[in-house]
Amino acid sequence: MIEFKKKENGFEYIEIRNDSAHAKIALQGAHIFHYGRNAEKPILWLSEVSDFELGKSIRGGVPICWPSFGMNNPDLPQHGFARVSMWKLENSKEIDDKTTQITFKLNETKESLELWNYRFELKLIVTVSDKLTMELTTKNLDDKAFKLTQALHTYFNVSDISSIKIKGLDKKPYFDAVASEQCIQQGDITFTKEFDSVFQEVDKELLLVDIDREISIKNEGSSSVVVWNPWIEKCKRMSGMNDEAYKEFVCIESANAFEDFKVIEPNKRYTLKAVIT
Repeated sequence: MIEFKKKENGFEYIEIRNDSAHAKIALQGAHIFHYGRNAEKPILWLSEVSDFELGKSIRGGVPICWPSFGMNNPDLPQHGFARVSMWKLENSKEIDDKTTQITFKLNETKESLELWNYRFELKLIVTVSDKLTMELTTKNLDDKAFKLTQALHTYFNVSDISSIKIKGLDKKPYFDAVASEQCIQQGDITFTKEFDSVFQEVDKELLLVDIDREISIKNEGSSSVVVWNPWIEKCKRMSGMNDEAYKEFVCIESANAFEDFKVIEPNKRYTLKAVIT
C-alpha cells in the first residue's frame, strides 16, 4: 500500500506498507524518515522534536547530502541543497506483496543554479522490503564536468550508544574531525565520547552490533564511510534534538567523501547505493 499524506502544516510525505516493512518518505529531500520491518523496532532513528517544515532538514532518518558533503564546497550550504529541495515522485510500484519501489527525481532550478551552476538529474530509487535499498544516481546534463561529494546520512536507532560496536573498519585509515588528525582504526569502533570520522578504503560489509540485533550495511559506488555521534555537549547545542538524544542513535553514512570524491563528465552518471538489513 502506498499512501500520500500531509502533516497538519501541509508537509507532504509518502507512507509505504507491505508484508515486509513500513516506511515514510518526505517529498522534501526525498528524505526517508522511517523504516522498520513489521513487528520489529525501527531501524532508522528519528528525533522526537525534529522539524517537519519546508526549508528545514529533518533530524533523523536518511538526509541526502548532495552535491557536497559537509563544507566541502564553501559556496554551498552545509551538506548541499538536495536535502531541503522539493523532489518529484517519478514512479511507484508494488513489485510484489513484500516489495515496494519508489523513484524520486530532482533537477536544477533557478535557485540551485545560483548556488551551483550546473544542470543535472538526480534520482533516488528506494526499495522497501525486508531490507532497505537506496540508489542515488547523479547524471550530468551540463556541458562541463563537475566534482561531487555526497552521502546517505543514515541515522541508526540503537538501544544505547555505549552498548554498540561497529565491525568492518579495522585497519582502515580515517580522518578524525574532532581531533583534526589522520589515524588508523584499531579493532571495532565503540563510543565513549564525541565521534566524527571519515573512513577511507572501505571495501566490505559493515555490521552495527547492538545488544538485541545486528544491522548490515553494504555499499556500492563508495569507498568512504562517515561515522558520527555528537555525544553530550554537542547534542545539547544541536537543533531538533533533545539533550539526551545522543544515546539513541549512531550515524553510519554511505559516502563519496574527501579522497573518494567523484568527477562526473557531461552526459555521464554515477550511482551511490546502500543496502541495509
